[in-house]
Amino acid sequence: MHNKIQDSVILITGGAGFIGSYVVEELLRSNPAKIIILDNLIRGSFDNMGSFIENPVVEFVKGDIRDTALLEKCIASADYVFHMAALRINACAANPREGFDVMLKSTFELAELCVKHKVKKVIYSSSASVYGLAQHFPTPETDNPYDNQTFYGGAKQWGEQLFRSYRFMHGLDYVALRYFNVYGARMDTDGKYTEVMIRWLDCIRDGNAPLIYGDGSTTMDFVYVRDVAKANVAALCSVVTDEVFNVGNCEETSLKQLLEVILKVNNSSLIPEFREENTVNPVSRRLADNSKAKRLLDFQPTVSLEEGLIELSQWYSEKKKTTALSL
Repeated sequence: MHNKIQDSVILITGGAGFIGSYVVEELLRSNPAKIIILDNLIRGSFDNMGSFIENPVVEFVKGDIRDTALLEKCIASADYVFHMAALRINACAANPREGFDVMLKSTFELAELCVKHKVKKVIYSSSASVYGLAQHFPTPETDNPYDNQTFYGGAKQWGEQLFRSYRFMHGLDYVALRYFNVYGARMDTDGKYTEVMIRWLDCIRDGNAPLIYGDGSTTMDFVYVRDVAKANVAALCSVVTDEVFNVGNCEETSLKQLLEVILKVNNSSLIPEFREENTVNPVSRRLADNSKAKRLLDFQPTVSLEEGLIELSQWYSEKKKTTALSL
């Protein structure tokens, strides 16, 4: 199954990032000839690459995918490409022009270069954001994307359609993966767009009441990052092409339920405070149907929410201790 990886050269854009670093670790199990990581370290970090940065198989290139000459240099020798570099959803909204350059223009250049250099297959990181508020729950890949209201979701949908058209026009094999709510160790912890899990872990550490905006009924489908990495490798190794797959945990968890599990695994008895919701969230539910990925990729998630939150909590606690000691 993994013989595609063995002795191959694989490029990962955004490979120093949260999900990308786990994909590198998963690929290294199957003895690739080389893994090239192209990352500008805006969201990625050397900490994320700690387990493999010294590995002679790994070549780290600090650079931006908007640098087309550098992108071509990285793609020229690659057999396979994982295209994971992206801005966050809020960053696209805050700066749509930058969102266009990173999410659309650079993805177009990457597709062109993959055709030029005869890349065998591209694995494209898409998102459940393409659905907006889905029509069905659990949500199959056949749900339409017309209710998406975000630049980010639109850009990801365009990327899917770009690779589909390049498969038709140029024979470029690809698979697109629609991630649901990915979490886990190495997730973003700082800055304007910090995840709610991290904010709550800070509250638990400091003994402050965790805040829930709204009534806590909004649901998400939380999938652990190691499972997402395995889905990426399964997509590469399969014979499947010209397909899109959901990657979720197939469990619907409300914000209230999420906080209950986080408090439980951290042995905390804090009581949440509810605040008035200050933004309108057009997506009140998320729940993946993974049956297509199970059938065609032999992929199904293995990490439960409780297991994942234990790992996340332990990692974040160690990270905070290390940061405190270095100050």
